[in-house]
Formats: sequence, structure tokens, C-alpha cells
Amino acid sequence: MEAPKLQVMNARTAADDTGTPTVLHWGRYMAHVRNGRVTAMQPDTRDAAPSAIGQSIIDATDSPARVRQPMVREGYLRHGPRKGNNARGAEPFVPVSWDEALTLVAQALSDTKTKHGNASIFGGSYGWSSAGRFHYAQGQLQRFLGMFGGFIDHRDSYSYGAMQVILPHIIGDTLRMRRDVPTWGDIAKHTQLFVAFGGVPVKNTQVNPGGLLQHTAIQEMVACRKAGVEFVNIGPLRDDITAGVEAQWISIRPNTDAAFMLAVAHTLITENIYDADFATRCCVGFDKLRDYIAGTTDGIAKTPAWAAVICGCSADEITNLARKIASKRTVMSMIWAVQRGDHGEQAPWLAVVLAALGGSLGKVGGGMGFGYGSVHAYGLDFMRLRAPGYGPGVNPVKDFIPVARISDALLNPGGTVDYNGKQLTYPDLRTVYWVGGNPFHHHQDLNKLVRAWQQPETIIVNEPFWTATARHADIVLPTTTPLERNDIAFGEGHFMAIKKAIAPVGQSRTDYEIFAALAEKLGFKNQFTEDRDEMQWLNLIYSSIKDQAAKTGLTMPGFDAFWADGVLTLPTQPRPEPLFASFRADPEKHPINTPTGKVELF
Repeated sequence: MEAPKLQVMNARTAADDTGTPTVLHWGRYMAHVRNGRVTAMQPDTRDAAPSAIGQSIIDATDSPARVRQPMVREGYLRHGPRKGNNARGAEPFVPVSWDEALTLVAQALSDTKTKHGNASIFGGSYGWSSAGRFHYAQGQLQRFLGMFGGFIDHRDSYSYGAMQVILPHIIGDTLRMRRDVPTWGDIAKHTQLFVAFGGVPVKNTQVNPGGLLQHTAIQEMVACRKAGVEFVNIGPLRDDITAGVEAQWISIRPNTDAAFMLAVAHTLITENIYDADFATRCCVGFDKLRDYIAGTTDGIAKTPAWAAVICGCSADEITNLARKIASKRTVMSMIWAVQRGDHGEQAPWLAVVLAALGGSLGKVGGGMGFGYGSVHAYGLDFMRLRAPGYGPGVNPVKDFIPVARISDALLNPGGTVDYNGKQLTYPDLRTVYWVGGNPFHHHQDLNKLVRAWQQPETIIVNEPFWTATARHADIVLPTTTPLERNDIAFGEGHFMAIKKAIAPVGQSRTDYEIFAALAEKLGFKNQFTEDRDEMQWLNLIYSSIKDQAAKTGLTMPGFDAFWADGVLTLPTQPRPEPLFASFRADPEKHPINTPTGKVELF
């Protein structure tokens, strides 16, 4: 077999004049600078549909909202750490030197560790932070705190947390970024019907965690439509799918997807058009599911007429869709947003039910996917090497809290919460260290979070901007933006150089520099840095990926050549067999990773 080949692109081909290449979550740009300030962000010329959001970095980089020097809340500077302090968010901040700020942080961490143990330090800060893999803030923080003795981490994601917990019990995998999930190319070739719960909102495809080179989601979907794929958008918003696919819109009330899906299953079963062979050979619990849908267990038959009242659609729309699913090669799609509600685990579970009963699970161009339209990468085909990163290391503390339970944990130390079949005990969190994210943006009940945020003795935030989280901290350390540092982005099969375009604004430092300085005060700088600077770490990260690629027969250029060229594109690979294809053929020989080895319908 011929060895796979790389496509190497020179950075300067992406701009008509000179500029500095950078990568944001919204795409690749050439940053143009005059007198030390960013004047323009030119999208990569290969991107036919660049996101306008990237232009916001021009004003943001030097805006009045920047944190320009270390700051400490006035009351904290006077009185030190206090539990249950109600002054956060109300008191002014006082500028201090870097040495004074770092001394305060080191003292707070050391005191907490000595008096209460490392399980009283929360380092599960949550957020996308940066498209660059070295300066990914959570990784930097977790490496630092792990070497300090450990910390309480978070578990799961705000984006798709219910799916993360429920799907492994049903199908053994969360299906987020697997190559064997149908890609848009597979769908164009083999799929007849694409049923999208929550649509495929192209506004979300502007972003990707590791950055991206080209926004292609709309053209991929339109190509599917031109190939004959029929799209159905189920949700409250007509424009949650591009007009170019001419989707049938079935309007339902928010958070009624489960009722709709139960009624679709009711039609499949009562009209005897479901895949009885798959339900018998490859699934467990079908008899109980059938009884529940029929109303045998609770006296309520989950008919289309029953669901129509709940959902606000017509019974005929449900019935007709069920018949289409049974007669066509179908992909069941669900966007992450659908599961962000009360009993959010029910809808993804039922998506599996419909894929199983509909007859397409395990067949090419059929089955299901959870994430089309949630980020740009889902549905694209690219070589999946492990994304380069600065390893977070080992956390000696094994306790954690579910990601959305930060308020409950702070307000109820020693309390309990049921999680994934177990009961967890909330730790007594005395110090919170947050980097690269903004819980006041993510969290659901902000008034509750404000109350909870008063409970710790110390809150430390590394942040470029005066976000709500920074304004409610005790110590704020100014950090750089992506334009003020070097890094490597890895998005959708593209390695992309991020080159420093401007000097750090004010007294800003990278998270790496901050944690290296803290590690020096706490006595483990050499362990943390391994005596490497930023560029040496980037070289090491790239080399590790180069070695990984070599095992697949792929020869990548050296770091210097990559850094000079700016973009390196990995080749695509032959498509794997469809997800669950071997399982469908012989579930006994190829069981899935569930307790029974089969799809758990009930």
C-alpha cells in the first residue's frame, strides 16, 4: 500500500501581504499589526465561509476590559482568606506586583493543603480557553496542581453531560468523535433520510475546540441534499437547519422530544414495521419497552395522538415519519442541546431505540450520531491522531464533582448527590483556582452561583478579561490571549502554527509562565517545566505526534519545516466499517461494552 501523503501549505499563501498566522476557535487568520496593535484579522483564503466572530479579537485584544496587571480584592488584601465572605463582586480591586500576587496564591494553596488537604482545592476549571494545545489553560492548571499534591476535578461536560452518563449504559460509547459514525460523505452516498432532533444549527459550526481551517458544514449538507438525502428538522426553530437542504420542519415544543420519539416507536411497533430481527438478536429489554409504550405498565398508550397534544404537532406528522424511518436508510441525529433539560437522558436513550427499531443501525449510511451541528468537526472525515497537548499529569486525588454541581458542592460540603448509580459526597472546598473559562457564563442558576461563590476562603482566577468570574475572585492574574504567544492548533486533520503577533498586553503572562513561577515558590519548578521554554515544549509536542504518525506509515516533516510552512494537513484514510456492523452481523462474537453485551433498550 502506498504510504499516506501530507499536504503542506505555506502560511503566506493565506494572505495578500505579510501577516502573522494565528488560529482561534472560529478559524485561521493572518493577524496584521501596526505599532504593536492588531489592525486586521484576515481569514484564510481557503475558507469560503469564514466566521465573523473572529473579527472581535481586534478590539478585544487591547480593550478596556483587559486585566493589565495582577489585582487583589481590597478586603482579601487587608484581611486574608475568609470563608463565607459576602464581599466578592462588590469590593474594588487593588493592583499589586507579580511577586506579591504569586506569594498570596502560593500561601493560600499551601495553607489549604496543610490545614484541610488537597481535596479542599478545586481545580476543575471548565472552558474552551484556547485552540492551541500547549496553552490550553485547564491542562496547565491540572499539571501544576497534580504536582502540588492533587485537587478536586470536575467530571463530564455542560455540553453533552447527560449523553456522557447514559449512553455507555445503553450502547457502550458516547459516539462523540468516532470515525465509524456516518460522515457527511457517507450520508451523501448511502443515506436516504436524515432525522435531526434539534436540527443541525450551522451557527454552531462556526467553532471547533482545536480550531479549523475551512468552514464546510453548509456545503457538505447541501451536497447530501443534492445526492437525494431527505432531511427532517424536529424542534421549535425552523432555521435550526440550513435552508439549502429543504428540510421538512416538524415544530415541537422545547423538551418534548422524548414524547415524540415514544410515539414514533409506538407506530413502528403497532404497525409491525420495526426491525424485529435486530430487536431480538441484538437488544435486551424490548419486551419491557414494548409494554411501556403500549401503556400496559402505566395505563397510558404512547400513541401519536397522545404525543401530539404534548408536543404541539399533528399525529399524522409522527405517524408518517415513523413509516419513512422504517422504509429508508436513516440516520438519527441529535444535537447536544436536546439533552440539556429535565430528564435530559431520556431523549438520547430513545434516539438509540429509534435507530435500533428503524432497521438502519449497523448499516452503512445508517444508525445515529450525537453532535451533528454542535461543533464543526462532527460529521467530517479526517485522520484522528491524538491531539497534541501539554499533559495534565497524574492527579493523586480521585474524588470529583459532576461539572454542573459546583454551586451545590460549595453550598453543601459533606452533602451527597446521586451520580451515575453511585452516591458522591461533596468535598469541603476552601480554595478554588479557575483558569480558561467563565462559570458565570456556563452555569444555569446565576443567583445560586453568586451565593455559592462567597463560600470558599480563596478564589484565584487567571484571566485576560474582566469577566464576571474575574470580578468575583480574590486574586486575578492577567494572562495573554492567543495573539500574544506561540502554540500549535490541531483541528479536523490540520496542524496549524499559532505565532505570536503582539507583545503581551500590560503585565500579562502565559499560564505556563504563571504556574512555573508558582511552582518555583512552592519548590517544584524543575519538575513542572522540565527546564523547557515555550518553543521547546512546542517542539516536543510536535515530535510526539510525528512519532505517533510514523506508526501509521505517515512521515511528517521536522518541526522547523512545519513552523515555517504554517499548515500541515493529514491525509484521509479508508472509511472504517459502520459503527455496530460487526455487532449486527454476530452480536455473540462481537458484543458491545454493556453489561449484557447488547443494546439495552430498557
